[in-house]
Amino acid sequence: MAARAPLLPAIPPSMPQVGRQHRLSRWIGRSVLRVGGWRVAGTLPDVPRLVLIAAPHSSNWDGVWGMAAKLALGFDVRVLGKDSLFWWPLSPLLHRLGVIPVDRSRPQGVVEQAVEMIRDSPRMWFALTPEGTRSRVARWKSGFWKIADAAQVPVLMAYFHYPERTIGIGPLFRTTGDMQADMAAIRAWYRPWMGRNRGTV
Repeated sequence: MAARAPLLPAIPPSMPQVGRQHRLSRWIGRSVLRVGGWRVAGTLPDVPRLVLIAAPHSSNWDGVWGMAAKLALGFDVRVLGKDSLFWWPLSPLLHRLGVIPVDRSRPQGVVEQAVEMIRDSPRMWFALTPEGTRSRVARWKSGFWKIADAAQVPVLMAYFHYPERTIGIGPLFRTTGDMQADMAAIRAWYRPWMGRNRGTV
């Protein structure tokens, strides 16, 4: 009888993590994954700062399974949100979930603000979806590449593969300075994975 695949990969020491007080949320995350039949596969890198991308993003359910994985792993990942969303009582919840307010009116653009935050943090995993929408797109948004390249941190590629109910952790990708070639290589790597409603190509 084949051994059952583990629900979660090992946690590397350099990965940003939440405190021990989050044991309940980690249990909730693991429970949601088990009930849904999902698991997280692959190896998490022992890197303190990176840009995390996830695709294909084709359904609101991606957020459910992605948040369950985040809670289960106990990793502290950051995303940007409009500063107008940070009003009480929503603000404390957004902060707790790792959402950082971004001021779109600042002379610095969103990319520059993200780069500044990564550079100023000893540990930060910064996450975003390269497609920017649940619909199929011909071109991915290049913000993630610009942030990683300017901050000089690697890109961690993660994927949703619904046929096997797997959230996969792929290899680290280091930008070369050639955005067009890098974007093409990254998107080609995602070709085998299938979201709930579509793939990436």
